[in-house]
Amino acid sequence: MILYNVTIQIDHASHKEWLAWMKVVHLPEMMQTGKFAEYTISRLLGTDETEGFTYSIQYLAHDFTAYQEYQEKHASEMQRKHHERYQDKYVAFRSIMKVVERGDS
Repeated sequence: MILYNVTIQIDHASHKEWLAWMKVVHLPEMMQTGKFAEYTISRLLGTDETEGFTYSIQYLAHDFTAYQEYQEKHASEMQRKHHERYQDKYVAFRSIMKVVERGDS
């Protein structure tokens, strides 16, 4: 499985509206692409929050092909929508990881 991680720092004034928009609009649209099995949204703790709050959104794809198809067919549009709505209110970086092992308690 492939973990696609987007880390975003969103400014204080926008973060509540941004989080609501993510839950109601953006995350459902991401899942509707059919390329991800699940997602997790987390707020980073113990970080410098002077400029805003930092969140990590992780999407789990079944394989690298699904991730690549997302990148080719959907990523630019999804990122455009986010950027147009929150321009100058966030910074983001993306990373991908191969899941080596998953467990539970």
